[in-house]
Amino acid sequence: MNALFSEIVVIPVIRIESSERAVELARTLVDAGLSMLEITLRTPAALEAIERIASEVPEAVVGAGTVLSASDLNRVARAGARFAIAPGCTQTLYRESSDMPLPLIPGVATISEVMLGMEHGYEHFKFFPAEAAGGTAMLKAWAGPLPQARFVPTGGITIDNAPSYLALSNVLAVGGSWMVPEDAIEAGDWTRIAGLARACAGLRVGER
Repeated sequence: MNALFSEIVVIPVIRIESSERAVELARTLVDAGLSMLEITLRTPAALEAIERIASEVPEAVVGAGTVLSASDLNRVARAGARFAIAPGCTQTLYRESSDMPLPLIPGVATISEVMLGMEHGYEHFKFFPAEAAGGTAMLKAWAGPLPQARFVPTGGITIDNAPSYLALSNVLAVGGSWMVPEDAIEAGDWTRIAGLARACAGLRVGER
């Protein structure tokens, strides 16, 4: 899992309505310096978008978000996803994911959920919804009793508050959709998306 995040600071969280836009979107983001892409399973086009990016943009590290079940894990693995992210996690999903080579980043919002994930051997988590669940204050509080846990805060993250999250020693990267507005994707406005993505290049993490 650490290899996935070795040079990653920002993960675009992408909701895409048309797989026809997927390849050019991925190329735009990669060229702007964002190579790890999360395609959420919130639209019928998501699986095909993952498949096309995996096939046609090999320099992208494409994964799936909003993974809710073992069936989702199997489907995204077949599509070529290199990682999966869940908004939360259940005992069933933990159990099923242990038999799959696809790395899973389970979602957590409470310290008990982090402890449950650690019981299953996980140390990397999606902190979601980050702002609503306590933001940086919550992550600072968790750092003391859970020093081995690392987080990808997502939910309410913007270019303005991302630096405060990335300054924390227990944050690996942040996830957000501010650089991939749905109206820009639908319009094919790659210039706008490239500009927003390049603005992420100046963001840095604290101690890994």
